[in-house]
Amino acid sequence: MTATVFRIGGDLEVRRLGFGAMHLTTEPGPARTTSLAVARRAVELGVNLIDTAFLYGGGANEELLVEALHPYPAGLLVTTKVGVAQSGPDREWQLDGRPAVLRDQVESALRRLRVERLELLQLHRIDPETPLADQIGTLRELRDEGKIGRIGLSEVTVGELDEARAIVDIATVQNRYNLLDREHEPVLEACEAAGIGFLPWRPVAWGDSGARAEVAAVATELDASPTQVALAWLLGRSPVVLPIPGTSRTAHLEENLAAADLHLPAPLRDRLDLLAAPPRTGAAGEEARQEQP
Repeated sequence: MTATVFRIGGDLEVRRLGFGAMHLTTEPGPARTTSLAVARRAVELGVNLIDTAFLYGGGANEELLVEALHPYPAGLLVTTKVGVAQSGPDREWQLDGRPAVLRDQVESALRRLRVERLELLQLHRIDPETPLADQIGTLRELRDEGKIGRIGLSEVTVGELDEARAIVDIATVQNRYNLLDREHEPVLEACEAAGIGFLPWRPVAWGDSGARAEVAAVATELDASPTQVALAWLLGRSPVVLPIPGTSRTAHLEENLAAADLHLPAPLRDRLDLLAAPPRTGAAGEEARQEQP
């Protein structure tokens, strides 16, 4: 039977199927009202892992979650990310892992989210212009000061993960990964070996028409949707996988969360295991464009 919970850092228990808040609309109007309802509905349905980031609207996404959910129910984990800033003369979003920037973003996140400690804080990306030891060392200092409970990384290689772990305990990794895009399989395997939570972003994605047809065929056999099949496959892939599908619609949210109860028989899982597409290039840049506020 597939485990339904995971303990991040060995002690922080969450349900394995979480919610990614990136797609929630933050501008005033009916769409914002719907976004508030979606966030609240996620918690009503038992979600206790919600992923956001400073990049998502320059903090506006965090503020939306506060409006929807504060005071937070017991056991709810809202995890955010830092390390991307509007820097330089053109104020464009770019990686910025300088210690002063990370400290400022953590302090700001504490104020916006109205918490005394960020139970899980993830480095959105490793800034190649700043020594990794400086970036991870700053997060370690903030943890030692009691402002961060656990530290996570995003879009890292096995080598970068190892280097970071030599400096501080790493609780989670958030890399792009799904049924049809398994470029970061070695990172997932490293996380599984170390008991590190693996949060796949873009947990649902469709490849060529043949792959889509095969997923649809499996979904038909199970009386489920292709999205539910993709999420159920992730949940069965490894006990450390914590999918965080995002949506701005309540109906889609409910469809996603129902995947936790979908059982994939071994013969169907074997068929799905054969569908991985070859690694793609430039995907990190694509994700960065999608995450622009």
